[in-house]
Amino acid sequence: MFETTIAGSLPKPAWLAEPNKLWPQWRASGDDLTAAKADATLLALKEQEDAGIDVVTDGEMSRQHFVHGFLEFVDGIDFAHKVEMGIRADRYKALVPQVVGELKLKGRVHATEARLSRAHTKNKLKITMPGPMTIIDTIADRHYGDKVKMAMAFASLLNQEARALVADGVDVIQFDEPAFNVYMDEVAGWGIEALHKAIEGVTATTAVHICYGYGIKANTDWKATLGGEWRHYEKTFPALAKSRLDQVSLECRNSKVPMNLLKLLDGKDVQVGVIDVACDEIETPEQVAEVIGEATKYVAKGKIIPSTNCGMAPMRRDIAVAKLAALGKGAELARKKFA
Repeated sequence: MFETTIAGSLPKPAWLAEPNKLWPQWRASGDDLTAAKADATLLALKEQEDAGIDVVTDGEMSRQHFVHGFLEFVDGIDFAHKVEMGIRADRYKALVPQVVGELKLKGRVHATEARLSRAHTKNKLKITMPGPMTIIDTIADRHYGDKVKMAMAFASLLNQEARALVADGVDVIQFDEPAFNVYMDEVAGWGIEALHKAIEGVTATTAVHICYGYGIKANTDWKATLGGEWRHYEKTFPALAKSRLDQVSLECRNSKVPMNLLKLLDGKDVQVGVIDVACDEIETPEQVAEVIGEATKYVAKGKIIPSTNCGMAPMRRDIAVAKLAALGKGAELARKKFA
């Protein structure tokens, strides 16, 4: 009961990349960088195992950014001529690459880290990838002329990689869709359809992660405008409950999401965010168990998967490791309290 996991990313060691940055620069290049990424991946696995995390990830150590870590393996994208574009309904602006031709995978995307992780952990293994809606919200289009058509093209590529990850021994494949909290009306319209295309024929457990974002200023400022209750999930959960996805990941710790909305996910396993990634305060096991206990009022105990609210990539590494420990100990305490 209460099998634990994390949303996906962990902070990179300072010897691998610049610390405490969402877009860190690598410290090495070529073969040295390849070796450093592998070492960091093994370290991320060990830190999760030591903390008692049941479903571990590669920590996203091989990616500079959760979206662009996928895009760099795709043909038809011009990275040399970036343009400024509003992201997440103009919450912030970023320089983004452009789609300039038919999208095709150059080859495997996450084979190296997936196979390395599988060979070095006996735990269940999860690999994360950006979802189609979030990808097209993070890249400019100069080819397709239709955002849904482009999203479906990316979904096909994600499906290719997802099927290959299953063959690599990956147990859970998660698609990160923070854009689901921005374009709520489009989630049921075509967002879930794109995810269905991405998971077609995938025999591993499938999940979608929806959240209010990393603990960066643009996101915390936005959250300050959302009022006393965050009810975005109210629009998306009914559609997700009817979807073919197995799990839904969301944030609950220190958020203003009414917990009773979890009832709208009836039938799904729920990755309940019990660790706040937007503050440096270390949760106590008791606080983690308290959030889990609140979730049991609306989700069957056997369907609750305690997790982090979002990725921890931009955080201080010592704080992230301490939060991992709190997650593991809190879930252990919850098993004793709510068994």
